[in-house]
Amino acid sequence: MIMLNIPIAQSLIYKIGEIPVVGILVQRDVFAVLIAPGFLTLLLYLYFIIWFERKITARVQWRIGPKEVSPKLGGILQVLADMLRYLHQEVIVHKDAKKWYFLQLPILSIIPVLLCLTLIPAGDVYAFRSQFAIPCILALISLLPLFVIAIGWSANNRFAYIGLIREAFMYVAYEIPLILSVIAMLILYQTGDIHEIVKRQSLPGVILNPLAFLSFLIATVMASGRIPFDISEADQEIAFGPYVEYSGIMFGFVMVIAYEKLYLLSLLMVILFFSGWKGVYLYALGDLSDVIWLMLKTLIVMCVIVITRAIYARYRIDQALKIGWGFMITISIASVALSGVIRWLS
Repeated sequence: MIMLNIPIAQSLIYKIGEIPVVGILVQRDVFAVLIAPGFLTLLLYLYFIIWFERKITARVQWRIGPKEVSPKLGGILQVLADMLRYLHQEVIVHKDAKKWYFLQLPILSIIPVLLCLTLIPAGDVYAFRSQFAIPCILALISLLPLFVIAIGWSANNRFAYIGLIREAFMYVAYEIPLILSVIAMLILYQTGDIHEIVKRQSLPGVILNPLAFLSFLIATVMASGRIPFDISEADQEIAFGPYVEYSGIMFGFVMVIAYEKLYLLSLLMVILFFSGWKGVYLYALGDLSDVIWLMLKTLIVMCVIVITRAIYARYRIDQALKIGWGFMITISIASVALSGVIRWLS
């Protein structure tokens, strides 16, 4: 294993590396999985983006937003208060639920997320490198809607059934354009290795193939269940859809599935379309320079996407499917053709 290279704090890194158990955290591969862009960063981003979404939506709609907890800090501790509330609430399993599936599926849904994080690098900070990294990440992300469908089935509730059917329809509608837009970019880069993809972006992918970017962006909004595409939840219509029967910490687990998908797809968008971790190299930070650039770009993408909650009204299911099977499938196929023409001309 290779230790992190951070010139400004290298002596401290060596000292930490000598500490049993804790020392593994300064190894590049372990750091990538557990710290950044891995599990700890995922948790911090989940915390921030939930607060940011509430706050920016309130501001756009001329409301105040979270303020009861830590009002002088803009309500930043409100999310922490919600987490503590979930932990102390009773987890209720109603008599008609398929109990073991009902309890296990929300917890198991974190597995594809963690597997994705082992494949996503930040420069020299990575756990595994593979020429099939992008297809594997896409395949793992595609498993998350299946967990949502299974969660709705395990609840054995009519509102949950309506939600899971909507999720299934949406899944098919956005998944094909999403895959096609990724294929378009892989045709341009001629590799699925993330390091090579970032290296070969002399121009950001969004400039090379804007059609693929547009298709991927809309698919990301749909996949992450953000308004105007939170159709499977639609709390005003079907009382939170597949998750209607969940309470306590189990509700916390199912609530963050959409945000986990948002984080992973935002990382993938930055890698494919915004030159990954490329930026001004901060010599004093060494390996952390690439990590910071990747995380900063990803955070910006996530913040931009959640703003849609404040400015759009929810589509009906038929309208969303029309967008998926009409406009999106058209531009995603066009993006594949555009990539093919560019490769042929080059």
